[in-house]
Amino acid sequence: MLGQPVVGEPVPSPVLLIGQAPGEKEIEVHRPFAWTAGKTLFRWFASIGLEERDFRQRVYMAAVCRCYPGKNPKGGDRVPTREEIANCAPWLEREIELLAPRLILPVGKLAIARFLEFHRLTEVVGRTFRMQINGRKTDLVPLPHPSGASTWHRTSPGRELLAQALKRIERHPAWRSLLVAPPAD
Repeated sequence: MLGQPVVGEPVPSPVLLIGQAPGEKEIEVHRPFAWTAGKTLFRWFASIGLEERDFRQRVYMAAVCRCYPGKNPKGGDRVPTREEIANCAPWLEREIELLAPRLILPVGKLAIARFLEFHRLTEVVGRTFRMQINGRKTDLVPLPHPSGASTWHRTSPGRELLAQALKRIERHPAWRSLLVAPPAD
């Protein structure tokens, strides 16, 4: 693992976004989803009412792995190992316990797999899963990873499933409560 851990703002929120791991650029600026994938992700959320600045101030952002895992020799970023995921797991578990989110948005296969068993994104994206976590009911709406290297969210059926997922998020009471929050300074 390279660099210091990267986490979002410590905001109390009914919505928790969970990514995979920071990339090289996130390590430089110390913010999750701060580069190309972030631009796409925040475009998705702006389309359902929350611009990036307000999102960062109203949604707690975490990750399965907190530190940049390094480059993959074949290109792109390396997927964190099981050991790296296990090392970071207590942090995520404690955040979930403290926040007691009503809506969890896992972004990408690694984050989704933290909660659900599945083989393909088509099995989970576009759906809402009601779960018991720490004795509390919460809803999980999985999202694909917004990576520029992936075409999944830009082609069928991914594009349509992403649109369904965003509609589910937009209608969720926890998301709607963020939209009535006072405007950012």
